[in-house]
Amino acid sequence: MGNSLGKVFTVTSFGESHGRCIGVIIDGCPAGLPLTETNIQTELDKRRPGKGPASTRRTEEDKVEILSGVFNKRTTGAPLCLIVWNTDTDSSAYERIKNLLRPGHADYTAAMKYGGFNDYRGGGQFSGRITAGFVMAGAVAKKLLGILGVEILAYTVEIGGIKTKVMDLTGIRKSDDNPLKCADPVASIKMLKAIEQARSEGDSLGGIIEGMALNVPVGLGEPVFDTLEGDLAKAFFAIPAVKGVEFGAGFSAARMKGSQNNDRFVIKKGKIQTISNNAGGILGGISDGMPIVVRVAVKPTPSISQTQDTINLATMKNTELDVRGRHDACIVPRAVPVVAGMMAIVLCDFALRAQLIPEVLK
Repeated sequence: MGNSLGKVFTVTSFGESHGRCIGVIIDGCPAGLPLTETNIQTELDKRRPGKGPASTRRTEEDKVEILSGVFNKRTTGAPLCLIVWNTDTDSSAYERIKNLLRPGHADYTAAMKYGGFNDYRGGGQFSGRITAGFVMAGAVAKKLLGILGVEILAYTVEIGGIKTKVMDLTGIRKSDDNPLKCADPVASIKMLKAIEQARSEGDSLGGIIEGMALNVPVGLGEPVFDTLEGDLAKAFFAIPAVKGVEFGAGFSAARMKGSQNNDRFVIKKGKIQTISNNAGGILGGISDGMPIVVRVAVKPTPSISQTQDTINLATMKNTELDVRGRHDACIVPRAVPVVAGMMAIVLCDFALRAQLIPEVLK
């Protein structure tokens, strides 16, 4: 079974897109952490659809409920159970095409793996809807990382081939105010027009999200198999639609010389730092104290309104598929807080494994 992530700060996902609820169970959260539903709701609201051309017409309230693990507004040390109820489901579009394999979706692989018993409505547990749980767990992890002064940022850097210019931290921190979670307002306008064009053509767009963790302590990571970038990549690939992950210079490093790629060490204000950050804050699978920088590639939304070739599993014959329903023309903006949440979960787990965060908070 593969529904849990982490070894000390363990997050278990449950629920399906059109089931009763979506949720997570968090085991290993220290006792004494001040925590309210408002703390979690603030992060969860960042994932809700906006009003622009990129967004789905499914309007879930996504109001978090804490079912266990908190008493008198502090964590007790018992497992936390966090849920949001599904209140705006419409399964009729999925009943119509339940035997038709949707290109780009997990319909075929899920049906084969689970013998046809999988919940096909909205993709079941393979839907982007489950990421609401990732964001809730990430909100708790962010609060714990705040004890160490760690800051997690995530923002859109590319949609439909339109790239942002390099922005400073001030601009990046304002990206949540942008409908596309983009720090570059000029690029954002171009992205919105491209999304609107794709939607009008019955199509969709993908893009790239950059995540950044600041003030990360040196030494997080457990070589050789539990490397920091290895566990981060595993978490990111659990986000539906993620098809690529790179750290620092990433694939560009393959086109550099060693003299260009090497991050040279210096002493600044009594601390060891590097002049550049091509390693993305991780060396040998261990955090080196520099900002952790990662880019995550998100594929175009596979649910499009154009007619596509497929097969009917019931008849085993070729046919055509016309997908109906309420779908995002571009899921990149909604995936931004999910990337931030996953980054926080993994870093929190490693910080607890390194005993940098105590089991009881005073």
